[in-house]
Amino acid sequence: MIISVSRRCDIPRFKFDWFMERINEMFVDTVNPYNAAQTKRIPLVPMKDAMINEKGVDAFVFWTRDPKHILANTDELNRRGFPFYVMVSVTGYPGALEPNQAPVNEVISSIKELSAKIGSDRVIWRYDPVFLTSITDENFHYQNFLSLAKNFCGHVKRVIISFYDEYKTAKKRLLKLEQEGKIKIYDSNSGDYYKIASDFVKIAKNFNIEIQTCAEKENFASLGLKPGACIDAALIKNICTAQTARDKNQRPDCLCCKSVDIGVYGTCAARCVYCYAW
Repeated sequence: MIISVSRRCDIPRFKFDWFMERINEMFVDTVNPYNAAQTKRIPLVPMKDAMINEKGVDAFVFWTRDPKHILANTDELNRRGFPFYVMVSVTGYPGALEPNQAPVNEVISSIKELSAKIGSDRVIWRYDPVFLTSITDENFHYQNFLSLAKNFCGHVKRVIISFYDEYKTAKKRLLKLEQEGKIKIYDSNSGDYYKIASDFVKIAKNFNIEIQTCAEKENFASLGLKPGACIDAALIKNICTAQTARDKNQRPDCLCCKSVDIGVYGTCAARCVYCYAW
């Protein structure tokens, strides 16, 4: 069983003490986000310690914007026998869009330390979502991605990008910012995406970072940009012996393998304006 921690909220940044408590208790109860009356108990026991015919954790996949708590608990997770890898979203957007972000320089430092501790193949940088506004235009993305890639060279092997998908609640928040005169939302088309993607591919190549997309309808194969998976079967097979299959419950263009998410929508304290999860 692959445990996703978490698509729905930033547990590693804001709730890692709770997460470690749940490991001590060896289970976590999750509520179905589409039916609050349904609760499921998920065992948090390493697969090596699971009883015959009982489920265990093959690996954790962490999603976060600040890995410092994972870094501080890496030895403990290893001691307990939990394989894991970490995806860190680092976008460095202005405060109007990311009001409660950890300082980018501190996050970069944590990523470098984590990479040195567990290996650069197990720390993945996410630049997600990419969208165009008056404060995040094409030039911003070029310079921002270039600066971040330069910092991550030699410390991460992969970057995953995705372009903004419109969600009802996020759209309302963005329109409110526009009405307040804080941003102007730019209409984007495939031409804009291709230009940005082309720039990113060249930058990533210069810094020896593999670049992939996440759940994109657009085909960027002509740029040398391939679709990837965040919960990646190939990477998981490198760290554990789990049997993986594609997750049919995700979006049609998502290539992730099946996992169990233990997060709760609407609880993340980061409050990124564009986020679908609150």
